[in-house]
Amino acid sequence: MKAVHFGAGNIGRGFIGLLLDQSGYEVSFVDVNAEITDAMNQDEAYQVHFADDNSDSVTVQHITGINSIKNPDAVTNAITTADIITTAVGPNILPVVAKAIAKGLAERVDRNRKILPVIACENMIGGSTLLKKHVYQEMDGIELEDFDAFFRFPDAAVDRIVPNQMNKNILDVRVEPYYEWVVEKAFIQDALPDIQGITYVDDLGPYIERKLFTVNTGHAATAYLGNYYNYETIDQALQDKSILHMLSGALKESGQALIEAYGFDPKAHHAYIQTIIGRFQNPYITDEVKRVARGPLRKLGPEDRFIRPASMYLECASVAPKYLSKAMAAALLFDSKEDEEAAQLQTMIKEKGVAATFAEISRLEQDHPITKAVLTEYKQMC
Repeated sequence: MKAVHFGAGNIGRGFIGLLLDQSGYEVSFVDVNAEITDAMNQDEAYQVHFADDNSDSVTVQHITGINSIKNPDAVTNAITTADIITTAVGPNILPVVAKAIAKGLAERVDRNRKILPVIACENMIGGSTLLKKHVYQEMDGIELEDFDAFFRFPDAAVDRIVPNQMNKNILDVRVEPYYEWVVEKAFIQDALPDIQGITYVDDLGPYIERKLFTVNTGHAATAYLGNYYNYETIDQALQDKSILHMLSGALKESGQALIEAYGFDPKAHHAYIQTIIGRFQNPYITDEVKRVARGPLRKLGPEDRFIRPASMYLECASVAPKYLSKAMAAALLFDSKEDEEAAQLQTMIKEKGVAATFAEISRLEQDHPITKAVLTEYKQMC
């Protein structure tokens, strides 16, 4: 079996490429980094090391590297014979790789009529749907109904932490042992890829929000609270029992909202929360607080990791969340010269005041219960 994977970065090599190799696929990594693709073709293998007490490692083999700039025809040829296409390039790069994917699919439709799953493994909602949109925009003059018959774009949710890398070999990568790869099976019922580690579900939405409002919410909450208390790394921050208590409280609030909305088993979700907190506490994964806290304007947006679960909690509990509000107040206090959004946030607060600024970012009224709760916490923290 053959796989074409766009993005030979740490997630591509240490997560998606690893699982594809372990499932019996020959993986062609497509990337613009000539140093990486050349090394793949020379070494034909690399090591994935796990960031834990055991420091175990596994070897990924059966790989090739394709430089999409130097050898675009090789990308096209690889797509025509592939059994699956995956990406891990980042949401902003999907329109770029869509051009190469579209060219390959246009060539493939005349050569290979086998159903082909195309899965965007990105940290976003609806990654494959967005990729399909960009691919189809490149299909001028081609009958798209034929494409819908043979090319499927199921959405996916992925989760694996990759710490800062300090490896001698350029291809080797260090990752946490935990991972989750959930794929919506509705679009590929008749052609489910047999990949070790994938969980297929009928409705991906609840799993995406479970991940976003537990992992992303918890990570950001720890970062903003950790920054407020002057900690440098996430694991150091969680050695502070008061921050650990606030994180647990925030995830209990988002968890209650998720359980009410989607019917998750309470015991199972509580165990999931404890697993996520344990991942943040992993001393072998050093993640800087200021790096995780970057982008407060986006993270305080109406559909992102704080406002959305806080609104869901308010709806089911009829009261504004306490600990999510503390985290959002800490986010409003985040000031970093290295982050453009943080600087913009502080400028907005100076010019408009904190209430008007939060209302503008969150799209909640100034007299909204959540706004009031956040402002109360903000005043106590100032």
